[in-house]
Amino acid sequence: MTAQNRQKKLAGIPPPGGGRTDGCPAGPSCRLRTLHLAAVLALFAFSGCGLNQWVHNGFKVGPNYCKPAVPLASEWIDYRDPNIQSVPADLAVWWTVFRDPALDDLVQAASRRNINLRVAGMRILEARYRRQIAVGELFPQLQEAAGSYSRNKLSANVANAPAELWFSNWDVGMNAAWELDFWGRFRRAVEVADAELDASIENYDEVLVLLLAEVASSYVEMRTFQERRSYAAKNVIAQENALKIAEERFENGKATKRDVEQARTIVEQTRSLVPEFEAGQRVANNRLCILLGLPPQDLAGRLGESPIPQTPPQVAVGIPADLIRRRPDIRRAEREVAAQSARIGIAQSDLYPHISINGTFGWAAADFGDLFDGNRSTFGGIGPAFRWDVLNYGRIVNNVRAQDARFQQAAYAYQQKVLEAAREAEDGIVKLLTNHRRSKYLDASAQAAENARAITVKQYNEGTVDFTPVFIAESQVAQMQDLAAAARGQIAQSLIELYRALGGGWEMRLLPQGEIASAGPSPFLTEPDGRPKPPEPAEMLPAPLPTPPGKQGPSR
Repeated sequence: MTAQNRQKKLAGIPPPGGGRTDGCPAGPSCRLRTLHLAAVLALFAFSGCGLNQWVHNGFKVGPNYCKPAVPLASEWIDYRDPNIQSVPADLAVWWTVFRDPALDDLVQAASRRNINLRVAGMRILEARYRRQIAVGELFPQLQEAAGSYSRNKLSANVANAPAELWFSNWDVGMNAAWELDFWGRFRRAVEVADAELDASIENYDEVLVLLLAEVASSYVEMRTFQERRSYAAKNVIAQENALKIAEERFENGKATKRDVEQARTIVEQTRSLVPEFEAGQRVANNRLCILLGLPPQDLAGRLGESPIPQTPPQVAVGIPADLIRRRPDIRRAEREVAAQSARIGIAQSDLYPHISINGTFGWAAADFGDLFDGNRSTFGGIGPAFRWDVLNYGRIVNNVRAQDARFQQAAYAYQQKVLEAAREAEDGIVKLLTNHRRSKYLDASAQAAENARAITVKQYNEGTVDFTPVFIAESQVAQMQDLAAAARGQIAQSLIELYRALGGGWEMRLLPQGEIASAGPSPFLTEPDGRPKPPEPAEMLPAPLPTPPGKQGPSR
C-alpha cells in the first residue's frame, strides 16, 4: 500500500481533486537538451501509477495530505440535562460568566505579562523565520562572491624553469548553483514549514487556554481558602462562647471538668484549621503572582475579600465535534500530521536525480591593474548537471518507509488526542453537574447542623443535657460549613475545568483590547493614581502576531 493510499485510509475520504497550482519553478531551463537524459532516466524509474501521482500532485512526489478521520460522538452523555445546552458557545471571554471584576483584572494582566506565553510567542517568530528560509530554497541555493590574492614562487631546479620565478595572481568572481525543484522537494519543505508555523500558533493558543484556566483556578482556590478560614474563625468565636458557658457552669458546680475540657478540645481543634487555610491561601496567592509575571508578593491588598465566584445555572457547551475546531492542542496535533506527510515527499525525492544549473563568472590576472581588463581577464562557465544516488536505494527507500511510519504515528496520536479531549470534556460536564447537587446537599446539611447547635446550646444552658451533645453539634457545624465552602469552590473549579476542556479563551487574542477589559485597565497594570505601570521584563519582549503577513492562519 502506498503512502498516498495509507493517508486515504486514515482520512476515510478520497483525496482532494487536483494538485497545487504552483508548477515546477525550473522554467524553460528544464527543457535544456543536456537535461533530457536525466529526465528520461527519472521517468523510467516511475511506475505508471507513480507518474500519474507525480502529475496529479502538482509535479511533486510523495502523497498529498488528507486529514485523518477522528472518532467522535454525536452528543454529550448528559445532553438531556437542562443545565447542559448543546448550542453554539462563545467562549472567547468565558471567565466573565463569574461576574467577578477581580478575576477579570487578573486575566487581563496575565494575558499581557505571563512569561510562558511570551516564550510561545517567540516560537511563532522562530517558525515564521524558518518558513522564509524554506521559501528561499526555491531560488538558487548557492550565491557567493569570492576573491583572492596570492604571491607565488616556482622552483628554479625543474626542467624548462621560467626566467621569472615570482608571480602574483589576482582573481574575483561569483559562483551560483540552482537545484531545480523538479520533484517538488523544496515545495514539500515549504509545506512542512507552513504546517509547523500553524502548529506554533496553535501552541500559543494552547498555552493561552491553559494560562487562563490556571489563573481562574488559582483565584477560585484563593477565595475558597478565604471563605473556609472565615468560617473557621467564626466557629472559633462561637465555640469560645460555649467554653465560657462550660467554665461558668463548672465554677457554679453545675457541670463537670469534662465539659470544660471537651469545650476546649473543640476550640483548639477548630483554631488549628486557620493556619492551614492561611497557608493554602498564600500558596494560591504565590501561584497567581508567577502567572502574572511578578515575583511572589501579597496580593490581598489589591484583591481584598470576596466570596467564591458563583457559576451560572446553565452552560452552553456546543457539540463534541466542536472540539476539533476549538481546541488548540487538537489543531496543533493535526498540523503536525500535515508536516510529517510532506516529509514523506522530501524523502521520496531522493529516489530521483537532483537536477541543477551551475555557473561561474569572474576576472583573473597577474597584475591588479589588468584584473578588469575587458574580455582578456574574464573567465566563466555555465551548464547543467545532475546528481543521482543510484547505489543508495536501500537507504533511501527505508528512509521513505521510516517517514511514512512517523506519519502513521502522528495520525494515531492526533486521533488519540481527540479521544482524550472528548473524555476531558465529559469529565468536566459530569463534575459540574454532580458538584452542583453535592453543594446543595452540603448547604442544607450545614444549615441543619447550625440549627441543631443552637437548640443544643440552649438545652445545655437550661441544664437538660450535658456538654457532650454540644461538643458533637459544634464539631458538626465546623465540619459541614467547611465542606459546604469547599464544595462551592469545587463547582467553580469544575466549570473552569470544563471551559479548559472545551478549549475556551484563545479567541481573546483576536479581540480588541477594549472588549477584553471593558471595565478599564487592570490595577495590576497601573499605578494607584491610574498612570501606566513601568513595563516588566516580560512586557519588553515583542508581542507575537496571531498570523504572519501574507500567510493564511489555521482554519477556525
